[in-house]
Amino acid sequence: MQTTRQLSVTLVNKPGRLASLLASLSKGKVGFRALSVMDTGERGTLRFVPDDLSAAIDVLDGASVRYDMTEVLLVEVPNQSGGFRNICERLANDHLNIDYAYCSFDPGRGRVSAVIKVNDLAKAQRVLGVNGSTSRRRPGRRPVHAR
Repeated sequence: MQTTRQLSVTLVNKPGRLASLLASLSKGKVGFRALSVMDTGERGTLRFVPDDLSAAIDVLDGASVRYDMTEVLLVEVPNQSGGFRNICERLANDHLNIDYAYCSFDPGRGRVSAVIKVNDLAKAQRVLGVNGSTSRRRPGRRPVHAR
């Protein structure tokens, strides 16, 4: 698990607007670690975690595209049933609200990562710990000892 910066762009919901912006980012050699597009009626919101933040900002600034930058969690989701649910439950158990989340699949590595926007980033980092593993014991469980 790590924190990273996400860029958000609001686009008029018309044919070709998203494709044009993505073409500009591609021309600037900006790749994505994660990407989400959501419809909000007359406008759409593109949220993405670029592989090169400064290159993405240069492209957006060069095209006079307004954007917001937000600190988010980038959490590797365990490849098991309920993996993402477990992350959400751990955050909820510590009274952390998930404002939004979306996932990204890396076929080269066979990994799924979740981008999560929470109401308290520092607390979420403590709860999830490194690689999403928490250092605190869960109440009511005893440690397993090897014999």
